[in-house]
Amino acid sequence: MAGAEDGPGQQPELDEDEAAYCRRWGAQHAGARELAALYSPGKRFQEWCCVVLCFSLIAHNLVHLLLLARWEHTPLVMLGVVAGALIADFLSGLVHWGADTWGSVELPIVGKAFIRPFREHHIDPTAITRHDFIETNGDNCLVTLLPLLNMAYKFRTQSPEALEPQYPWECFVFCLIIFGTFTNQIHKWSHTYFGLPRWVTLLQDWHIILPRKHHRIHHVSPHETYFCITTGWLNYPLEKIGFWRRLEDLIQGLTGEKPRADDMKWAQKIK
Repeated sequence: MAGAEDGPGQQPELDEDEAAYCRRWGAQHAGARELAALYSPGKRFQEWCCVVLCFSLIAHNLVHLLLLARWEHTPLVMLGVVAGALIADFLSGLVHWGADTWGSVELPIVGKAFIRPFREHHIDPTAITRHDFIETNGDNCLVTLLPLLNMAYKFRTQSPEALEPQYPWECFVFCLIIFGTFTNQIHKWSHTYFGLPRWVTLLQDWHIILPRKHHRIHHVSPHETYFCITTGWLNYPLEKIGFWRRLEDLIQGLTGEKPRADDMKWAQKIK
């Protein structure tokens, strides 16, 4: 199966069966329409609340970190930035792999709220480019609320002297939170071929964030590799050691569940 996306101007060669399959792909796909319709007003409200609270806490914590900054912290802070990006990339892959591979849209609470977008994305990869800032980032903001609240509590209850020895650690945690919060925005940019700000395309070209061409590897059916979507740095090494396949084999052996069964079910809907 050819990739779900190709670069501007590229015309991949498809055989007759692939061409028929791809005509059902995208926003007009029956499964994509059904999944998009499951996005509810309640879910929208949850996303709004999470985004507002998350970015308020980010601003609060950033101000306190800047007030505590010292030049002597620079080497450890730089190390924390890199470590935060690496761990965020791995966690993005773990969540992405888990939601792509296991579970069902029919599961109570988490199915429609959190697994649904992953199913829609494989059927209609460019749907994410039509999502606004709230829908794109609401779930990630929910995930990072707890560590942001914990950090804000420390800044409100501890003295600068008490926080001084913890400063490099708090910077690492903050960088991890920032990369985690913006993972889906970065993912959206990797599907956007027109109208991106120059600074975004530079970050992609320098592979500081997930590049567009790199992410297309994941969108070759059956979507079983290159799950990390923050920076993409860990995709190649994890693929070389067969990390995800070994994990799937272990879980399938223990539970009998078949990987990506629900994902395939939605992809095969034709009306």
